[in-house]
Amino acid sequence: MTLSRRHLVMTSIALLTQPRASFAKTARVVAWEDLIPPGVPYSEIIGEGEMDEARDTWLPEFDENATKLNKKLDGAYIKMPGYMLPIDLTSAGVTSFLMVPYVGACLHVPPPPANQLVYVESKRPWASDKMWDPVWVTGRMKHELQSTSIADIGYSLVADQIETYEW
Repeated sequence: MTLSRRHLVMTSIALLTQPRASFAKTARVVAWEDLIPPGVPYSEIIGEGEMDEARDTWLPEFDENATKLNKKLDGAYIKMPGYMLPIDLTSAGVTSFLMVPYVGACLHVPPPPANQLVYVESKRPWASDKMWDPVWVTGRMKHELQSTSIADIGYSLVADQIETYEW
């Protein structure tokens, strides 16, 4: 079969003008343990810590492994489950939040290590009235160590989609 130059040009133009959805990439499903670099056991991230008797709170000690990030996730298009800790909340819904591995993280207990926290910005507000229910978040993840008044955060993600997590 011989392709003419005209056929090749027309086919190329047709492919380039297709809607981007036809080229959509499938998100890689990621679990919380995937955020820790391979070879670093979770037990080496959190030390014994100490008890704050006055506030009846355990204060964990994190070592340098707490800020080690999984290099394979930098720029990856992922989908992962977690819980929301709203940061920007309007009448339309949540537009930015910390995604945490378990309900109540950062609120009632000391925060998880940096490599177990994801700062999420949503393109569309999440208007659910079930803030304490788990969600699936899909989007592009980046390494972005940030220190905030709430916690040190290891990752950021721009959410294309947020949906209720169902198991």
